[in-house]
Amino acid sequence: MPRVLFLYGGWPGHRPYEVADWATHHMDDLGMKVDAVNDPYRLEADLTAYDLIVIGWTQAHTTENLTTRQEDSLLEAVRQGTGVAGWHGMAASFRASLRYNHLVGGSCVSHPGGEGVEVPYEVTITDTAHPVTAGVGSFHVASEQYYMHLDPANHVLAETVFSGEHLPWIEGQRMPVAYVRTWGAGRVFYCSVGHYPKDLQSPQATRLLRQGLSWACRES
Repeated sequence: MPRVLFLYGGWPGHRPYEVADWATHHMDDLGMKVDAVNDPYRLEADLTAYDLIVIGWTQAHTTENLTTRQEDSLLEAVRQGTGVAGWHGMAASFRASLRYNHLVGGSCVSHPGGEGVEVPYEVTITDTAHPVTAGVGSFHVASEQYYMHLDPANHVLAETVFSGEHLPWIEGQRMPVAYVRTWGAGRVFYCSVGHYPKDLQSPQATRLLRQGLSWACRES
Protein backbone atom coordinates (compact mmCIF):
# COMPACT_ATOMS: atom_id res chain seq x y z
CA MET A 1 0.00 0.00 0.00
CA PRO A 2 1.60 3.32 -1.08
CA ARG A 3 2.34 5.76 1.73
CA VAL A 4 1.28 9.36 1.14
CA LEU A 5 2.10 12.53 3.05
CA PHE A 6 -0.70 15.01 2.39
CA LEU A 7 0.11 18.60 3.41
CA TYR A 8 -3.04 20.73 3.46
CA GLY A 9 -4.12 24.07 4.87
CA GLY A 10 -2.86 27.62 4.53
CA TRP A 11 -4.98 30.37 3.01
CA PRO A 12 -8.67 29.81 3.93
CA GLY A 13 -9.97 31.17 0.61
CA HIS A 14 -9.20 27.83 -1.03
CA ARG A 15 -11.35 26.01 1.54
CA PRO A 16 -8.47 23.68 2.38
CA TYR A 17 -10.33 21.55 4.91
CA GLU A 18 -13.24 20.88 2.55
CA VAL A 19 -10.84 20.03 -0.26
CA ALA A 20 -8.75 17.87 2.10
CA ASP A 21 -11.80 15.73 2.89
CA TRP A 22 -12.50 15.32 -0.82
CA ALA A 23 -8.89 14.53 -1.72
CA THR A 24 -8.37 12.09 1.16
CA HIS A 25 -11.46 10.17 0.08
CA HIS A 26 -10.04 9.74 -3.42
CA MET A 27 -6.59 8.76 -2.18
CA ASP A 28 -8.17 6.18 0.12
CA ASP A 29 -10.15 4.89 -2.85
CA LEU A 30 -6.89 4.56 -4.82
CA GLY A 31 -5.53 2.28 -2.09
CA MET A 32 -3.16 4.83 -0.58
CA LYS A 33 -2.33 5.10 3.12
CA VAL A 34 -2.55 8.83 3.87
CA ASP A 35 -0.81 10.78 6.62
CA ALA A 36 -2.62 14.12 6.52
CA VAL A 37 -0.88 17.06 8.19
CA ASN A 38 -1.39 20.81 8.20
CA ASP A 39 2.05 21.82 9.43
CA PRO A 40 4.65 22.60 6.72
CA TYR A 41 7.42 21.94 9.23
CA ARG A 42 6.59 18.26 8.83
CA LEU A 43 8.68 18.59 5.67
CA GLU A 44 11.80 18.88 7.84
CA ALA A 45 11.59 15.17 8.69
CA ASP A 46 12.98 12.33 6.61
CA LEU A 47 10.43 11.92 3.80
CA THR A 48 12.11 9.13 1.86
CA ALA A 49 9.72 6.45 3.18
CA TYR A 50 6.78 8.14 1.46
CA ASP A 51 5.81 7.11 -2.05
CA LEU A 52 3.98 10.38 -2.73
CA ILE A 53 3.80 13.87 -1.24
CA VAL A 54 0.61 15.75 -2.06
CA ILE A 55 0.71 19.54 -1.70
CA GLY A 56 -2.73 20.88 -0.84
CA TRP A 57 -1.24 23.92 0.89
CA THR A 58 -1.65 27.53 -0.21
CA GLN A 59 0.58 30.36 0.93
CA ALA A 60 -0.53 32.90 3.47
CA HIS A 61 1.91 35.54 2.15
CA THR A 62 3.91 35.90 -1.05
CA THR A 63 7.07 35.99 1.08
CA GLU A 64 6.35 32.58 2.60
CA ASN A 65 9.48 30.46 2.51
CA LEU A 66 10.76 26.99 3.32
CA THR A 67 13.70 26.47 5.64
CA THR A 68 16.86 24.99 4.19
CA ARG A 69 16.08 21.81 6.10
CA GLN A 70 12.58 21.62 4.59
CA GLU A 71 13.98 22.14 1.10
CA ASP A 72 16.75 19.59 1.59
CA SER A 73 14.38 16.95 2.90
CA LEU A 74 11.75 17.45 0.21
CA LEU A 75 14.12 17.61 -2.74
CA GLU A 76 16.18 14.66 -1.58
CA ALA A 77 13.11 12.47 -1.10
CA VAL A 78 11.90 13.28 -4.62
CA ARG A 79 15.38 12.72 -6.05
CA GLN A 80 15.29 9.23 -4.56
CA GLY A 81 11.86 8.43 -6.04
CA THR A 82 9.13 9.95 -3.88
CA GLY A 83 6.53 11.57 -6.13
CA VAL A 84 4.98 15.02 -5.76
CA ALA A 85 1.49 15.97 -6.90
CA GLY A 86 -0.92 18.80 -6.37
CA TRP A 87 -3.31 21.33 -7.81
CA HIS A 88 -3.96 25.07 -7.92
CA GLY A 89 -2.34 26.38 -4.72
CA MET A 90 0.69 24.10 -5.02
CA ALA A 91 2.08 26.63 -7.53
CA ALA A 92 1.09 29.58 -5.32
CA SER A 93 2.97 28.46 -2.21
CA PHE A 94 6.41 28.96 -0.72
CA ARG A 95 7.16 31.51 -3.45
CA ALA A 96 10.26 32.75 -1.69
CA SER A 97 11.77 29.25 -1.95
CA LEU A 98 13.48 29.11 -5.34
CA ARG A 99 14.36 25.43 -4.88
CA TYR A 100 10.71 24.56 -4.22
CA ASN A 101 9.63 26.45 -7.34
CA HIS A 102 12.30 24.67 -9.37
CA LEU A 103 11.02 21.30 -8.14
CA VAL A 104 7.37 22.16 -8.84
CA GLY A 105 8.20 23.47 -12.30
CA GLY A 106 5.98 26.52 -12.22
CA SER A 107 4.64 29.46 -10.27
CA CYS A 108 1.37 31.36 -10.56
CA VAL A 109 2.05 35.05 -11.17
CA SER A 110 -1.48 36.28 -11.95
CA HIS A 111 -5.12 35.46 -12.53
CA PRO A 112 -6.06 38.19 -15.03
CA GLY A 113 -9.79 38.00 -14.40
CA GLY A 114 -9.30 38.74 -10.70
CA GLU A 115 -8.95 36.79 -7.50
CA GLY A 116 -11.80 34.34 -7.05
CA VAL A 117 -13.59 35.51 -10.21
CA GLU A 118 -15.38 32.73 -12.10
CA VAL A 119 -13.82 33.33 -15.51
CA PRO A 120 -15.21 30.84 -18.07
CA TYR A 121 -12.52 28.97 -19.98
CA GLU A 122 -11.83 25.66 -21.68
CA VAL A 123 -9.21 23.13 -20.65
CA THR A 124 -8.00 21.31 -23.76
CA ILE A 125 -6.17 18.01 -23.41
CA THR A 126 -3.07 18.27 -25.61
CA ASP A 127 -1.54 14.83 -24.94
CA THR A 128 -4.26 12.22 -25.04
CA ALA A 129 -1.77 9.33 -25.04
CA HIS A 130 -0.32 9.95 -21.58
CA PRO A 131 -1.50 7.74 -18.66
CA VAL A 132 -2.57 10.84 -16.71
CA THR A 133 -4.99 11.93 -19.45
CA ALA A 134 -6.31 8.50 -20.45
CA GLY A 135 -10.06 8.80 -20.94
CA VAL A 136 -10.07 12.48 -19.94
CA GLY A 137 -11.85 14.79 -22.36
CA SER A 138 -11.47 18.53 -22.69
CA PHE A 139 -13.67 20.32 -20.17
CA HIS A 140 -15.15 23.68 -19.21
CA VAL A 141 -14.20 25.60 -16.07
CA ALA A 142 -15.59 28.80 -14.54
CA SER A 143 -12.94 29.81 -12.04
CA GLU A 144 -9.57 31.55 -11.71
CA GLN A 145 -7.58 31.17 -14.92
CA TYR A 146 -3.96 30.98 -13.83
CA TYR A 147 -1.22 32.84 -15.69
CA MET A 148 2.01 31.04 -14.84
CA HIS A 149 5.76 31.15 -15.27
CA LEU A 150 6.82 27.63 -16.20
CA ASP A 151 9.87 25.43 -16.62
CA PRO A 152 10.42 24.58 -20.31
CA ALA A 153 11.29 21.03 -19.23
CA ASN A 154 7.66 20.36 -18.25
CA HIS A 155 5.71 17.88 -20.34
CA VAL A 156 2.40 19.65 -20.97
CA LEU A 157 -0.78 17.56 -20.84
CA ALA A 158 -3.50 20.23 -21.04
CA GLU A 159 -3.73 23.93 -21.81
CA THR A 160 -6.06 26.90 -21.95
CA VAL A 161 -6.15 29.98 -24.19
CA PHE A 162 -6.61 33.51 -22.85
CA SER A 163 -9.41 35.51 -24.46
CA GLY A 164 -7.80 38.90 -23.94
CA GLU A 165 -10.93 40.23 -22.24
CA HIS A 166 -9.05 41.22 -19.09
CA LEU A 167 -5.57 41.86 -20.51
CA PRO A 168 -5.80 42.49 -24.28
CA TRP A 169 -2.09 41.91 -24.86
CA ILE A 170 -2.33 38.24 -23.82
CA GLU A 171 -5.18 37.45 -26.21
CA GLY A 172 -4.62 34.07 -27.86
CA GLN A 173 -1.77 33.09 -25.57
CA ARG A 174 -1.73 29.40 -24.69
CA MET A 175 -1.06 28.52 -21.07
CA PRO A 176 -0.41 25.03 -19.66
CA VAL A 177 -3.03 23.85 -17.18
CA ALA A 178 -1.68 20.39 -16.39
CA TYR A 179 1.83 19.02 -16.77
CA VAL A 180 4.22 16.34 -15.57
CA ARG A 181 7.97 16.35 -15.03
CA THR A 182 10.70 14.40 -13.28
CA TRP A 183 13.19 15.29 -10.55
CA GLY A 184 15.84 12.63 -10.24
CA ALA A 185 13.95 9.35 -9.82
CA GLY A 186 10.78 11.17 -8.68
CA ARG A 187 7.75 12.19 -10.70
CA VAL A 188 5.89 15.50 -10.40
CA PHE A 189 2.29 16.20 -11.46
CA TYR A 190 0.48 19.54 -11.31
CA CYS A 191 -2.90 20.92 -12.42
CA SER A 192 -3.79 24.60 -12.01
CA VAL A 193 -7.55 23.98 -11.73
CA GLY A 194 -8.97 24.07 -8.22
CA HIS A 195 -9.69 27.50 -6.74
CA TYR A 196 -13.11 26.26 -5.70
CA PRO A 197 -13.91 22.71 -4.53
CA LYS A 198 -16.44 22.39 -7.35
CA ASP A 199 -13.63 22.86 -9.89
CA LEU A 200 -11.95 19.66 -8.72
CA GLN A 201 -15.22 17.78 -8.38
CA SER A 202 -16.21 17.91 -12.05
CA PRO A 203 -15.92 14.41 -13.57
CA GLN A 204 -13.12 15.23 -16.02
CA ALA A 205 -11.06 17.19 -13.48
CA THR A 206 -11.50 14.45 -10.88
CA ARG A 207 -10.33 11.79 -13.30
CA LEU A 208 -7.33 13.90 -14.29
CA LEU A 209 -6.37 14.45 -10.63
CA ARG A 210 -6.80 10.80 -9.64
CA GLN A 211 -4.67 9.63 -12.56
CA GLY A 212 -2.12 12.33 -11.84
CA LEU A 213 -1.80 11.18 -8.24
CA SER A 214 -1.42 7.56 -9.33
CA TRP A 215 1.17 8.40 -11.98
CA ALA A 216 3.31 10.49 -9.64
CA CYS A 217 3.29 7.88 -6.89
CA ARG A 218 6.49 5.85 -6.64
CA GLU A 219 6.18 2.58 -8.53
CA SER A 220 6.57 -0.49 -6.31
